[in-house]
Amino acid sequence: MIKILGLFFTLFAIALPSAAKTVQSQPVAPIPHVVPSAPKTAAEAYILIDFNSGKIIASSHPEMRVEPASLTKIMTGYVVINELANGNIHLDDMVTISPKAWKMPGSKMFIEVGKKVSVKNLIKGMVIQSGNDASVALAEHIAGSEEVFAELMNKYAASLGMTGTHYMNATGLPNPDHYTTAHDLSILARALITKFPEEYKWYAQKKFTFNGITQYNRNKLLWQDPSVDGLKTGHTESAGYCLVASAKRDDMRLISVVLGTDGAKTRIQESQKLLNYGFRFFETHKLYDNGQRLNDARIWEGQKDSVGLGLTDDLYVTIPRGQYKNLKIESSIQPEIIAPVAEEKPLGKLFITLNGDTIEERPLVALSEIEEGSFFKKIIDQIKLLFKSLFDLIGL
Repeated sequence: MIKILGLFFTLFAIALPSAAKTVQSQPVAPIPHVVPSAPKTAAEAYILIDFNSGKIIASSHPEMRVEPASLTKIMTGYVVINELANGNIHLDDMVTISPKAWKMPGSKMFIEVGKKVSVKNLIKGMVIQSGNDASVALAEHIAGSEEVFAELMNKYAASLGMTGTHYMNATGLPNPDHYTTAHDLSILARALITKFPEEYKWYAQKKFTFNGITQYNRNKLLWQDPSVDGLKTGHTESAGYCLVASAKRDDMRLISVVLGTDGAKTRIQESQKLLNYGFRFFETHKLYDNGQRLNDARIWEGQKDSVGLGLTDDLYVTIPRGQYKNLKIESSIQPEIIAPVAEEKPLGKLFITLNGDTIEERPLVALSEIEEGSFFKKIIDQIKLLFKSLFDLIGL
């Protein structure tokens, strides 16, 4: 009996590692990547986009025409900063405050009529304190009048592709012909951060003291969320409480626009909700640099036989978290490209797909110019093309 039990335990000990090995080698089911629907928000309209890729992560009524209230001052600031960059005005310019600027209703930085105030202080009064008086003073300094400045605002809006926007003033005070959309505001915010990263830092300042009066930035997300570094609040009775916010966590920046909420706390809560959703469930990756050589195209009858192909802009993609390994990249190139070829001429396409769906399609362009070859080079290539066509015809 003892011998039989010993044999049993011996056989069990031999089989045990094998059984363990069998269990370990079984395939593990992939973990599904579930992205829930965007959170419901108490806003008339909203949009959440990724800054780098421009992808719309979530939105509701993004093209609905709304009153921008003091969100108007984002465009006012954009025009002012462009004028600074172009050298037309300077931060230390002294601006004489007009009666119109001084008596503007609504939020103020409390400038005094006839006094001189620097452009720098007026910008801070507009950005941090949301001063209507500062906005009008800057508009008059740049364009002579607020009406002409509004024309500049509309030209900048058109150049940015803000097709649902029209400005009548520099402050956002109600006017039937003064309107914008959540989508357009996201375009504007993205342009400001992209073009003027240093000046954008003004929008993160929490307070500003002028004329002995300290006022605090109305964007309370600056205190609540350390990743938030801008942009602007807005409020009128007819527009409700609005907020355009931007936050950066690690290498990912998001922009949210929340319009028409019923209170100052609500616009903060709803903006925070959207930002948290975007950072929690999405990720952004830079795939290629502007001008990076991604492929080559055969060139016929040129001084060179090939040209490098690439993109005109950096390529970012925003995708659900955990899905990066499922991206697929393919390209197509035009057949029989004949010189001359201009630099940046589209010669193909790049396709980025995720789980079978195309998420990005970009033109592949020539990274350099290819001029026509010599007479003999053109004759030789024409003969080669002739034989190539014959071979293709007979299937060789």
